[in-house]
Amino acid sequence: MRLTQPSDENFIELMSWFSNEDELNIWSGPNFRYPFDLSTFKSNLSLDTLKSFSLTSNEGDLLAFGQYYLRLGNCHLGRLIVNPNFRGQGIASHLINQLSTLGKSDLRTDSCSLFVLGHNKSAIKAYTKLGFSMADYPEEIPLKNCFYMVQV
Repeated sequence: MRLTQPSDENFIELMSWFSNEDELNIWSGPNFRYPFDLSTFKSNLSLDTLKSFSLTSNEGDLLAFGQYYLRLGNCHLGRLIVNPNFRGQGIASHLINQLSTLGKSDLRTDSCSLFVLGHNKSAIKAYTKLGFSMADYPEEIPLKNCFYMVQV
């Protein structure tokens, strides 16, 4: 498994992982247009300002997607998602470990952070296993029942 620059083919597949606006908003956060097409989807991902990566298999299958940027001095991971056909196989840990390593080096920081919705118990468990813990966020989080986690 390796991180690659996402292709339009990757984005088209990624778009197919969302069957309704609620699923999209849980993943994307607020202000992501729905319905979308390739152009609006890519625009809403802010590809010009957020580092974006596909995690692909050696055979070229799209396994996962994620982004990172600098937030409060941390490499902040966002829009993390695993291909529904590959969930439960440890893909999330590969994605997070590879994004974290690359992002911390790129952004010259030693820590990572992310947001997670409170009802997403499997994600919270996975992030905790990877060394993330709940932390106070200095501002209001724009989503209800959303938590801030940091990995130092």
